[in-house]
Amino acid sequence: MVAHLTDGKGLSYEWIDIIDPQPDEMWEVARQYGLHEESVADCLQPGHLPKYEQFRNYTFIILRVYLEVNSDADTVRELTNKISVFINEKTIITIHRNPLPIIERISSELLSEEECSRSHHVLTEVVKAALHTYDAPGEKLSQLIDYYETQVFLAKRKVTLLKGLYIIKRKLDVIRRLLLLTHDVVDKIDGTHNSTAYSRDARDLFIKQKSLFESLSENANHLLNIYFNISAQRTNETMRVLTIFSVFFMPLTFIVGVYGMNFKYMPELTWRYGYPLSLAMMAVVIVIISIWFKRKKWM
Repeated sequence: MVAHLTDGKGLSYEWIDIIDPQPDEMWEVARQYGLHEESVADCLQPGHLPKYEQFRNYTFIILRVYLEVNSDADTVRELTNKISVFINEKTIITIHRNPLPIIERISSELLSEEECSRSHHVLTEVVKAALHTYDAPGEKLSQLIDYYETQVFLAKRKVTLLKGLYIIKRKLDVIRRLLLLTHDVVDKIDGTHNSTAYSRDARDLFIKQKSLFESLSENANHLLNIYFNISAQRTNETMRVLTIFSVFFMPLTFIVGVYGMNFKYMPELTWRYGYPLSLAMMAVVIVIISIWFKRKKWM
């Protein structure tokens, strides 16, 4: 669906918004506005990462908008939607597969001669709106990390805990990669020659998001390492207890094994006090091992 968002608004540029373009429809737009075939091919790839390319008569930009549907999603295509932007002084073309609230908001609230008098300003607002979509997931992931941190230190080890931490780490890695690639877009629109208050605001927002998700990613990695360390410590404690039991029972098993052999001539085999003596020997062995363990501070 092709919508001409600037019709009747008296602006000096044209904004064309295309939702779920078909290949033949997209190639027709490319022919009409002189778009390069490589940028059109990138535009049609649903999983393409953010990029910035400068052509002779226009600039081509790809952004990713956070729009999580499934809580277990951890890939670029599952977590975000793509917006492709072709822009020059006279025309801005935005292309996306699904209707996006940020496009509708910008076109209805800001598309006026006072607010968006240039196509570059529209691009800046689109970039800012795309970055703002990461606000909610950043806050949610921060709360989840706090929750899992409590679980790691205070609760018992659970398989679901490790799975939840892994999904958080994957989401943060995806978002960090997208923001890293978006840096080139922000850097270009807020360049030396075309820097404005709006573009500087977009840069400040990008720096804020980048710092937030870098911090969250580091916390998630540290939390995973702590989880594995605590799990290893608990395993070591279990092995220590089992080792202590085995050390106590090894000599006792030896004594029982010796007196359990079916030989006719054995010391104290027919002696009246042989059984109590065996029990006394076992008790002495336990006492000696206990004293040795305490002196070594293993108990």
